[in-house]
Amino acid sequence: MRAVVCSELGSIDDLVVGDQPDPVPGDADVLVDVKGAGLNFPDLLLVQGLYQHRPELPFVPGGEGAGVVAGAGGGVSGFATGDEVIFVSLTGAFAERAVAAATHVFPKPAGMPFDQAAALAFTYGTSYHALKQRAELEPGETLAVLGAAGGVGSAAVQLGKAMGATVIACASTDEKLEFARSLGADETVNYTTADLRSALKDLTSGRGVDVVYDPVGGSVTEPALRSTAWGGRYLVIGFAAGEIPSIPLNLPLLKGYSVVGVFWGTWLQRDPASARRNMEELTAMYAEGRIAPRVTDVFALDEHRDAFRAMLERRATGKVVLRIRD
Repeated sequence: MRAVVCSELGSIDDLVVGDQPDPVPGDADVLVDVKGAGLNFPDLLLVQGLYQHRPELPFVPGGEGAGVVAGAGGGVSGFATGDEVIFVSLTGAFAERAVAAATHVFPKPAGMPFDQAAALAFTYGTSYHALKQRAELEPGETLAVLGAAGGVGSAAVQLGKAMGATVIACASTDEKLEFARSLGADETVNYTTADLRSALKDLTSGRGVDVVYDPVGGSVTEPALRSTAWGGRYLVIGFAAGEIPSIPLNLPLLKGYSVVGVFWGTWLQRDPASARRNMEELTAMYAEGRIAPRVTDVFALDEHRDAFRAMLERRATGKVVLRIRD
């Protein structure tokens, strides 16, 4: 099979497409003929050697995808050859065939294009877990989403609206904010040209926001922290800006809010039953038209470096997908 191969950690320019042996499913695994694979920020960190997990070299990157079941291990039930599925795996998705644990394989909604299906699990799974289990977002609350035009950010905007919140989208350009508005954002803040803290204060009549969703880190974290309302929740998603910020711990003390870590991948391992229920609810939202992954950049397997650059240079809005096969 053809696959993107990482033989050396560091530069995305070292990635190549090469022939690899087909993966063999274990007793509890599902083998998938991959149609599309979503590209996420952890994939970039993984090939750069900056992620908390380092797979043995060489490896095939790619943590999520969609395709058709081609086989399964002897201990797997509930899946048959030909089933259309969505899957999650730490590595292996950027290939014509991939293996995933059966607990991390989910039915694809009927009629959902494979490009969209490849963009659902990671970003919407992360954002829904963040807003539902970690923040316990309630209808009528105010949600500020930083990096609102990116993969997880755009998912958080849609899900915040689906869950009944007032959503303030925050991003670095007016073009990204226009994209966020198309997803349903009620208000927007350009934190490159405006003071984020003052803008959030004005938009909430001085009260502050109930929940902050932060996949960016860096210089936007502290002003957003200072904009959190009494009893609010600050969700730590990631650090796309590259800098892991230090925060003054007197802020959550004085304002009675919580700083909450979100690590969907580990939660998926620890509580697969709840993760499956979340995925069932997400696919129901899609069927009802309440959410729809926005795939804005699609690349062929041989264009994988361009796909990674779109994410590395923070040019992408919505989701970046590798189309593996038609």
